[in-house]
Amino acid sequence: MSIKRETLADTFAMVSFAFIIGMMVEVFVAGLSFDQSLQSRLLSIPVNLFTARPYGLYRDWLMTLARYMPGRFLGGTLMDIAAFISFQLPLYAVLIASTGASKEQVITACIGQVGSMVVMARPFGLYIQACRNWFVPATMSAA
Repeated sequence: MSIKRETLADTFAMVSFAFIIGMMVEVFVAGLSFDQSLQSRLLSIPVNLFTARPYGLYRDWLMTLARYMPGRFLGGTLMDIAAFISFQLPLYAVLIASTGASKEQVITACIGQVGSMVVMARPFGLYIQACRNWFVPATMSAA
């Protein structure tokens, strides 16, 4: 797969997934107003544009470690969770804080996101891989 197509796929996956899931957690779990959450999600787009490919590479590296774990599904799931939390949570905390959310709201949002990240890490890992497959025509993958 070409680097440009991987970057495009990783970026599309990150922006679309983070916008929808992040807003749901912020509004329904953390109690942010719709306006605060929309501001946070809009602020996250440039960050996601900048970090999507590094995250994809970081996840790929962790996924290579999964092959040393017993059970391919379990190893992949654990590595997706580790990648998602360790890479995304620090960025998320800064974004929420920058919206004017209180310290308590930032902590609550982060706690809510950890739970969400554990649940959503594997689906996102599968989604990013699906996006990579969508962005590469079958004729290119055979080459």
